[in-house]
Amino acid sequence: MLLVVRGSALVVTSGFPQRTWDAADLLLAEVLVGDFNVAGLRVYMSLFWFVAAALLLGYLLTQTKMGNWLQAAGGNAEAARARGVAVERTKVKLFVLSAVTAGFAGIISSIRTAAANPNSGTGYELEVIAMVVIGGTALTGGRGTIVGTVLGVFILRLMRNGIVLVGVPGLAYNIFIGAIILGMMALHSWVDRRRQERH
Repeated sequence: MLLVVRGSALVVTSGFPQRTWDAADLLLAEVLVGDFNVAGLRVYMSLFWFVAAALLLGYLLTQTKMGNWLQAAGGNAEAARARGVAVERTKVKLFVLSAVTAGFAGIISSIRTAAANPNSGTGYELEVIAMVVIGGTALTGGRGTIVGTVLGVFILRLMRNGIVLVGVPGLAYNIFIGAIILGMMALHSWVDRRRQERH
């Protein structure tokens, strides 16, 4: 679907950003992408939405039946199914939630730039994988926290700024991301093997 939707956007726009509208004076734009001052510090609404999403999804993952089902379905689908978890339905709900949050982020990005860019977000998929892996989420599923993911976001952003400051070419950033994913996958695999050997 990623390729289908992105390809459709490229065909419709001929690969060029499309001017949308000037939303500067609209209340909706202020709510989504506005800013306000807190003790002289300029704070953007996108930070509020990030914190709100993290708190809401953290609660969903740790305090609800749906969260338990997500962890169970990701950790061992067969065992979860044997205990009555609707694994397929749970996965579909998770994909829908992921699509809704991605769409919301796209709306915010489009309003901020007053343009719809068909190439916007290209390459973010691997960055997101790297962020959650750094935050302790296992790519095999069943293990991970929202707090760890938030930390992974901040750590990767700091690393990105750091490699630019030390003089690493920006084009080498993807090599860095790939190396992080491979390294963390190897680390998770080693930890899982050690855990199985103890048992």
